[in-house]
Amino acid sequence: MAGDTYGDKTQEESQAQEDFEREQAQEEQPQVSGVDWGKAIAERDEKIAALEAQMAEAAKNAEAAEALRGEIAELKAQGESDRIDFKLQLAGVRNIKAARAVLDDHGGDIDKLKAEEPWLFADAPAPQQGGKTGLPNAGTSSDEGKTMKRWRKIAGLDDADNE
Repeated sequence: MAGDTYGDKTQEESQAQEDFEREQAQEEQPQVSGVDWGKAIAERDEKIAALEAQMAEAAKNAEAAEALRGEIAELKAQGESDRIDFKLQLAGVRNIKAARAVLDDHGGDIDKLKAEEPWLFADAPAPQQGGKTGLPNAGTSSDEGKTMKRWRKIAGLDDADNE
């Protein structure tokens, strides 16, 4: 579209140059009579009106082209935003709005964001629980015989009293 507008401007400029040259050629011609003079002025007025109409059309085209450029820029920005949202979703982000808020802090790099802010992503490893030693609890026995003996004592069925 920009090429069309440029072409229109160059065409107008060349036509304006031709009109200017014609006017100079007419001025060099010998003086004409009153009737011919009125006709020449009418023709010139028609040319001026035609040129003004061409200028108005060119202005409309320029305005339309500028409006289209703005719309194209808006659509490109929306497309870029959608592309970033899609990449975040593919990366497994939990909250797109939160991820977008901190994405600029990481230079717009989603991999860097994922490495530095793993809590934003669903596939992040769960935090390790602390305090687990792998040893049995202090108050319990690990032997089945000892466990049964303890429960018998609690239930009052302890055989040690009978012997």
